[in-house]
Amino acid sequence: MKITIMGCGRVGAMLAGLLDADGHTITVLDTDAYAFRRLPATFGGTALIGSGTDEEALKRAGIQEADIFIALTQGDNRNILAVQLAKHVFNVPRVICRIYDPLRQEVYNTLGIECFSPTTIIARLMQEKIEGQEA
Repeated sequence: MKITIMGCGRVGAMLAGLLDADGHTITVLDTDAYAFRRLPATFGGTALIGSGTDEEALKRAGIQEADIFIALTQGDNRNILAVQLAKHVFNVPRVICRIYDPLRQEVYNTLGIECFSPTTIIARLMQEKIEGQEA
């Protein structure tokens, strides 16, 4: 699959490395070139400087051919804007978005945007640990 990842922080870089190792065609987009240092030395994909909220940067990243677009920056608003551009302007078949605010996550999920909230995931894992259940 052709996958575009917006955000090359710890999660974005690790995901890019894992998907690249599995044989997918990966493009990582970040506004800070220094962020690409997090990519594994074996990364065979493409790393591009640009914003996932900029249509021209998305075109340079090959968004028109992407099967999946994933937004993983630290900003909920940026992530939501980027996945909406990918989904509604470029018709990417599947978009996935990280949203820190659990309330927003629920709203966007009901609008058909696949979202996950690390806030909710970590809280539930901690609850399971505290209550003695296996994670």
